[in-house]
Amino acid sequence: MLDYHVHLWPHAERAEAAGQRLDRLARYCELAAERGVAEIAVTEHLFRFTAARSLVDHVRAEDGDPPAQASIDAYFAHHTSADLDAYVEALLAAKQAGLPLVLGLEVDHYRGHMDEVAELLAGYPFDVLLGSVHWIGGWMFDVLEDPVQAGEWDHRGVESAWRSYTEALEELASSRTCDVLAHPDLAKVTGRRPDPGLRSELEERMALAAAASGMAAELSSAGWRKPAGEQYPSASLLGRFAAQGVALTTASDTHGPDHLGERSAELAVLAEAAGYRSLRAFSARQGREVSLRQITPAHRPAPDRAPSADGAPSDDDQLADGAPSDDDPPGQCRAEVQS
Repeated sequence: MLDYHVHLWPHAERAEAAGQRLDRLARYCELAAERGVAEIAVTEHLFRFTAARSLVDHVRAEDGDPPAQASIDAYFAHHTSADLDAYVEALLAAKQAGLPLVLGLEVDHYRGHMDEVAELLAGYPFDVLLGSVHWIGGWMFDVLEDPVQAGEWDHRGVESAWRSYTEALEELASSRTCDVLAHPDLAKVTGRRPDPGLRSELEERMALAAAASGMAAELSSAGWRKPAGEQYPSASLLGRFAAQGVALTTASDTHGPDHLGERSAELAVLAEAAGYRSLRAFSARQGREVSLRQITPAHRPAPDRAPSADGAPSDDDQLADGAPSDDDPPGQCRAEVQS
């Protein structure tokens, strides 16, 4: 499998250079190999980096409520501290040392300012950019540990929150700034969902937005660790993505190594049940299809129903540049690193 959503730092930790050391990155690769993951994309949050401060300021300016403003200020004061150039250089060095890493970034939606995001990132040699919606205006709706932000759900209501989330996702996708739509239905993070009719309407809009933009969608195990209680996206939204021809990646959204490759076999079952035969890997922001069966652990439960064979890749599909060769087990760390 692929794990195309990996963070170096848990949210509780400030970003420090030690997290980018070659020995630590090698350990991520070793864990990936042990867990049957062929390739990982390191995709730290853009807002972690001081280069994004002007973008973060746009979010901070969106909410004039004093308690909410204080909460937002504290969040970004803690998180925004790393050097983007140093991050990129560390990942490039790891790739040159032979580690099967993909250089990525998780890019948030900045309402009305996605052109600034594209300009900021244009000169960097990223392999893949994930696009995410983590806040609606100045409301950080998925920061569940903050009572100010979590309490806003009761003020805004489920229907309004989901509609606003979908509008933000549509703007993010239409900007064509990113390659993969991360945790596409993150609006369900608290376990709150709108009535089935509205949810169906909004899921269809999400699928159409992804298809129109050419973005892949992410199938993530992270939702199982949240009150949402299921993978991102739901089975129904995953089926809509498949029906619209939207490509797929798989991910854990681990912050630190603990959840790397988590529940990959279950993600493979869900992907096949929705009709997917391949996943999309990236190099230099160019996607290519890799056979799902070739990169899936051999011991896994069978899908509930047989997937469609339409568009199935050939058996000789291989990972993007920088992945292990046929002589190496998937995810094998080939660099010799001093710890």
